[in-house]
Amino acid sequence: MVEVRAHGRHRSYHLAGPEVARAIESLQRIAPRQKVRSLRAASTAHALDYARFCYDHLAGRMAIELVDAMTTTGLLTLTDDQFELTEQGISWFGELGIDIAALRAARRSFARACLDWSERRPHLAGATGAALAGRFLELGWIERAAHGRAVTPTPAGRVQFRRILGIEISASPAARPPFSA
Repeated sequence: MVEVRAHGRHRSYHLAGPEVARAIESLQRIAPRQKVRSLRAASTAHALDYARFCYDHLAGRMAIELVDAMTTTGLLTLTDDQFELTEQGISWFGELGIDIAALRAARRSFARACLDWSERRPHLAGATGAALAGRFLELGWIERAAHGRAVTPTPAGRVQFRRILGIEISASPAARPPFSA
């Protein structure tokens, strides 16, 4: 399940492959949530539930809202564990400055559906999800938290998400219902 890579005297450990990652993601569906024992832990958990990086793509409530809007507007379709871009979606990604042909030529999965552990629904992963998250960072529509994996939408990002996808993204996780312990 785990591979070890030697780097001189150091060793790094990685999942043995995408099959192992999918198995772990599947187990997360039935895993109980950890209890929150402090205000700091609650705030961190709430921020991660709201929006975060899952490896190199977006996850959390905000990512699910983005996928829902992209599906509703006809940019994406979901079949089994893969998203597919429609012709309209290919055009939309191109207008955003993302080269879909280059993503399809990449060695990694093109548009995988990654199970979101906080929402229990799939968000956009693979080369397409990574490119979208990277582009949102470049455009200044989202920004990383000072520490950890959490991200927040910027004021400009909230305007653009409303303009291009018709969705209202909250300014912060505090604007959402409280985290349940």
